[in-house]
Amino acid sequence: DMGDGNGLISTTDFFMPVVDDAFDFGRIAAANAISDVYAMGGKPLLAVAILGWPIDKLSPAIAQQVLEGGRTICEEAGIPLAGGHSIDSAEPFFGLAVNGTVKLNQLKKNNSAQKGDLIFITKPIGVGILSTAQKRKLIKAEEYELLIKQLTTLNKIGALLSSVDGVNAMTDVTGFGLLGHLIEMAEGGDLSASLNYSSIPIIESAKTYLQQRVVPDATYRNWNSYSSQVKFEAGVNVMEAFNILPDPQTNGGLLIAVDKNSAEKLKAIFMEHGLKDFIQPIGNFIEKQEKTIIVQP
Repeated sequence: DMGDGNGLISTTDFFMPVVDDAFDFGRIAAANAISDVYAMGGKPLLAVAILGWPIDKLSPAIAQQVLEGGRTICEEAGIPLAGGHSIDSAEPFFGLAVNGTVKLNQLKKNNSAQKGDLIFITKPIGVGILSTAQKRKLIKAEEYELLIKQLTTLNKIGALLSSVDGVNAMTDVTGFGLLGHLIEMAEGGDLSASLNYSSIPIIESAKTYLQQRVVPDATYRNWNSYSSQVKFEAGVNVMEAFNILPDPQTNGGLLIAVDKNSAEKLKAIFMEHGLKDFIQPIGNFIEKQEKTIIVQP
């Protein structure tokens, strides 16, 4: 709280390479870090780089490509990459520490959903599966392009949704998958969530790779950690859903809880900013049940 009705958001995120291309790695890591500001309804202001580089194994010129990728995404977000810090490390890693601002009365939290709120998501899920296919050298060129596009797309819509009073809660879908972050949101409001599986946007090619048993290890870790809180109703393709819903995302979409009376306003913002494919709610929050998530067909 900065004392004038505004809040300062400060966040950091970094990881080891998720793709082979250095420039794309920088873009992905930067977009992922900035997303945490957007997920709170904030406007990013400034970023500093966090870089670890094995200088005895990889050329500093490659590190420069990573930084340039990060700088490109910062420019797209309208903020400077204002320096940072680098160290010699056994493995390469990169990310950002990001500062942003938000009006405190428009701050979006992940634990304030209300009973009856509709649930929206702003990106399809399945990039964990595609990333694993890429690591195994199985991914097709057009699907790799789709993967990179999603991993580098900024969640700018979050800053626009901050002014919508009926948006009661918001978070971004990352390593715990759609299920994990939805459980977190539901438990924060002492609620359960009814999820309509057929309404969830899923990258179609992810289903194809599932048939080849291309599944990230983290999917199983996620499922083992919260499977006891999930109920599948009759009619759901459980084998597919079991692998899709806990799929770990990098720079995933925003998960939004919105009052029914504000849903049309949210949809209008979606339509205006290229998210017409995501105007269908994927579920709603309900009174607390025995299970936190009930997955409907």
